[in-house]
Amino acid sequence: MDDKSPFLHPQYETLSREEINRLQVERLQATVKHCMNSPFYKKRFEEIGLKPEDIKSLEDLRKMPFTTKQDLRDTYPFGMASVPLRKCVRLHSSSGTTGNPTVILHTQKDIDEWANAVARCLWMVGLRPDDVFQNSSGYGMFTGGLGFQYGAERLGALTVPAAAGNSLRQIKFMKDFGTTAVHAVPSYVTRLYEVMCDNGVDPRRDLKLKVLAIGAEPHSEEQRKRIENMLGVKAYNSFGMSEMCGPGVGFECQEQNGLHFWEDYYIVEIVDPETLEPVPDGQIGELVLTTLNREAMPLLRYRTRDLTRVLGRSCPCGRNHIRLDRMRGRSDDMIVLRGVNIFPIQIEKILMQFKELSSNYLITLTTDDDNDNMTVEVEISEMFTDDYGRLQALTKDITRALKDEILLTPRVKLVPKGSLPVSDGKAVRVVDKRKVYL
Repeated sequence: MDDKSPFLHPQYETLSREEINRLQVERLQATVKHCMNSPFYKKRFEEIGLKPEDIKSLEDLRKMPFTTKQDLRDTYPFGMASVPLRKCVRLHSSSGTTGNPTVILHTQKDIDEWANAVARCLWMVGLRPDDVFQNSSGYGMFTGGLGFQYGAERLGALTVPAAAGNSLRQIKFMKDFGTTAVHAVPSYVTRLYEVMCDNGVDPRRDLKLKVLAIGAEPHSEEQRKRIENMLGVKAYNSFGMSEMCGPGVGFECQEQNGLHFWEDYYIVEIVDPETLEPVPDGQIGELVLTTLNREAMPLLRYRTRDLTRVLGRSCPCGRNHIRLDRMRGRSDDMIVLRGVNIFPIQIEKILMQFKELSSNYLITLTTDDDNDNMTVEVEISEMFTDDYGRLQALTKDITRALKDEILLTPRVKLVPKGSLPVSDGKAVRVVDKRKVYL
């Protein structure tokens, strides 16, 4: 392991596009054959008359049906496994607030490859074995904890499994242990900074931070820049999901010009969420992923519901793995209000442009006099709380900017700092209280 090399795994990270395509075809054919050990995929292929030997190129991927989260729920808990359960060493599960949760199985090889992928991501943004990596993410069934833990250990960094919450302890650890890198969800980074300010901690003066890894919830470029300005370090966007293993699926390099998706591990498709047909590069669509290097539970053409677009297939950093834009939201998180499609991240993008506002906001949908309405509550910085005239003008400016973005006029309420609920995990941004007429 050469600390001066920009690549942890140069044999894969520096592949040409032709080499990537050849490797993907080889691994896709092996994956499809392996999937026939899964009762789910064996039955699905038989139903449409498709055989593993019919898959000869990447174009043949479109012959295969999509896999959905509902498929995982319907086969709960182990119906999609492609190996005997005795070969599995761990499972992770996503939340199951409605119906069964989704369960993902891992062999020891799966765990090792997952650690390699996360280590590759962290190395790409400058982490090395002499760094101190603090993971402010939930452990247990949530993959962000153990995923980053094993990846940072594989890289050789000293790891601090701080877990989520207890902000004062997080800050103490950063100071006492000389933490140089932190992983956390964006909304919690903002909360940490507020606690630092309340306790007289200047992150630029009192900490040794040099890298932030942020992800697990959609966030705008404006919020990323605000976080970077707060802490004085670069914040790199991370993408992962439990169905694909967890973190390590996609990560920004130091160019910060899109998420590199590791194409030796995944085949990336972007499709229209309605027609399910491929969309041209540069057009927003739904991300679909096929695993290429998994034993326990490979997934074919998995509909992630995340919305993004292709930015390119090369990068000044020297990697030719596909680059995707930050997630614009989820097709199943879309708000439909009076026939208009709205994504919460559109609202965040506007709010973050006003320096008078903090990063905490809440969108509430209600039905009033048989009309559906949207209320956007957003906290204001302490320095702007006493000037009524200025607050009134600011409310009008925000309302106008939101209307220009989402084509509807929401109610905007500016509330004192600390008024809205905060979370140590993913922030709750939308509350839907609309009446349902049956």
